[in-house]
Amino acid sequence: MGELRTPAKVKIVVGILAKDAEAVESVRETLKKRFGEEDLNLPPFPFTFTNYYIDEIGGTPVRAFFSYETLVNREEIVDIKLWTNDVELEIAQRSGTPGLRPVNLDPGYMTLGQFFLATTKDQRQRVYMQRGIFVEPTLYFQDGHFHAFDWTYRDYQSETYVHYLEQVRARLAYQHSTGNPYRLRLQVQAQKSLKQ
Repeated sequence: MGELRTPAKVKIVVGILAKDAEAVESVRETLKKRFGEEDLNLPPFPFTFTNYYIDEIGGTPVRAFFSYETLVNREEIVDIKLWTNDVELEIAQRSGTPGLRPVNLDPGYMTLGQFFLATTKDQRQRVYMQRGIFVEPTLYFQDGHFHAFDWTYRDYQSETYVHYLEQVRARLAYQHSTGNPYRLRLQVQAQKSLKQ
């Protein structure tokens, strides 16, 4: 029988789709209150991969990403996805568009081997967690890079997303190996130098 082990903690990454940079910024503090210190961000840029969100967000949406320093247990993605759903609804009600989401939040988590997105929709490649939430393996890491599956969303196959997520993974690897957030690396190196 295999030995039971608790997997290493994971890094939360939240993708935001919104009508403009101001709308992204309006939800940023809410996310920080929930997830803590930001780690690496990808500032808003034009989202041109699909017109699927045009009725909710408008014809010129932007995409942004935020990752967070605090690592979590992977099963926490269920609570996180349910919470982001509630935040989307609150924003819609405040903007007077109940039923339409002017801000779309896509939480996921990263291990050193894969990146997963949380979703409420079932498909053949998705694994049910609990309470109506599934996770989808979106990218896998091999030979120094993230790679797509057959089902990976086209935007998550793009060079922009992959490059950003590889940088996030490097920070996760640093945290796993040192126990320190990446932003403290220079301080840690300086302290090591002083001791030598």
